[in-house]
Amino acid sequence: MQLYHHPYSLDSQRVRLALEEKGIDYTSYHVNPITGKHMDSSFFRMNPNAKLPVFRNGSHIILDTIEIIEYLERIAEVSSGVGDATFGREVLEWMRKIREWDSKLFTLAHIPDNRRLYVSKFLRMVMIARMAESPDLASAYHRKLREAYDTEDKLKDPEALRRSKDHLVRLLDEVETKLEGTNYVAGNEFSMADVMLVPVLARLSLLDLEEEYISSRKNLAEYWVVVRSRPSYKKVIGRYFNGWRKYATLLKTWMFVRVRSLLRKY
Repeated sequence: MQLYHHPYSLDSQRVRLALEEKGIDYTSYHVNPITGKHMDSSFFRMNPNAKLPVFRNGSHIILDTIEIIEYLERIAEVSSGVGDATFGREVLEWMRKIREWDSKLFTLAHIPDNRRLYVSKFLRMVMIARMAESPDLASAYHRKLREAYDTEDKLKDPEALRRSKDHLVRLLDEVETKLEGTNYVAGNEFSMADVMLVPVLARLSLLDLEEEYISSRKNLAEYWVVVRSRPSYKKVIGRYFNGWRKYATLLKTWMFVRVRSLLRKY
């Protein structure tokens, strides 16, 4: 089994948390979306959406995050010899509800404009370069280029940004209420619903928004302390973004983009 992913990708974090929680072995391939590696033709042919993660088991390829996690659940259940390998209804409802929030727009809106625009320009140049290298994929690359411009337009729209924030606030308030009576999102046991939520909280922490969105909610703040102590969190997220590590992770990527831009090597 192979997983194409990157620590920056929220959905990649979700799938890796699921893999670690289930104790499933896999081969890891890092594909950095900020440096444009997800636009390489070999990856693009496998996944024209150029989104992470991509899960591959032989010829079987799964692109949807929840479908990947469901597949992992079945593998874990078969391996353990336990019967029905399905989520409970509440777990699945929470998984879908958490995924509905668009983290990309929110994240980009909280990155300094000069750096965001620099990376955005770099990625557009990467797409144009790959388009020239692989003419048969030109239409797919052009579609991704159009998506990049559309995202920039949304970032200029105050109403779109307000909706994104309001959606997040509603989600966290609902989680806060739920945690009044349970230890975790869908009950008293850690589940795949938590796997979907934990990367959202990690993203808020990375953006230095923990005080505003997490600490201000008593139950959520206590939950955040608990889930960060899990071995899966430490391996998947903590090793890249806890303390000084986040600066090392981000600086390495930023320097790559700067050097490639200066050399015009896309």
